[in-house]
Amino acid sequence: MKILVASDHRGLALKEAAKRWLQQQKILFEDYGTDARTSVDYPDFAARVATEVARHPEEVLGVLFCGTGFGMAIAANKVPGVRAVACDQEGQAVLSRQHNNTNVIAMGELYVAPDKVAGILQAWLQASFQGGRHKKRVDKIAALEQQADTNQ
Repeated sequence: MKILVASDHRGLALKEAAKRWLQQQKILFEDYGTDARTSVDYPDFAARVATEVARHPEEVLGVLFCGTGFGMAIAANKVPGVRAVACDQEGQAVLSRQHNNTNVIAMGELYVAPDKVAGILQAWLQASFQGGRHKKRVDKIAALEQQADTNQ
């Protein structure tokens, strides 16, 4: 599994903290930008990561960072096949994987300190989808995506 990371200018410090932890854990990752505090538009970076996650669902996961995590998650969720969540706690990250089979996680610098990124990422990556009653619900989300696609 490869992790794709990206941030806007407001999430750069968290992205760099995540990259350090991923390197320490010897987890393969690729940085999709940005690399400066110059103002950029978060949907551009969310779309890059989310598109790759949707194309390669068995091979990649996405980790996004911005000021709140909200904008990145919203933008990523516009890509069919992506289930993104904004998290600021380990427990949220675990439940998002166990119950919602999330494949993208977003965090915000306003809510997550750089020293907390590792714990949230570790919790998210170690959790796995429980299936069962949750699978039926995730399947319904996929059906909503297909319905929206056919209505356009």
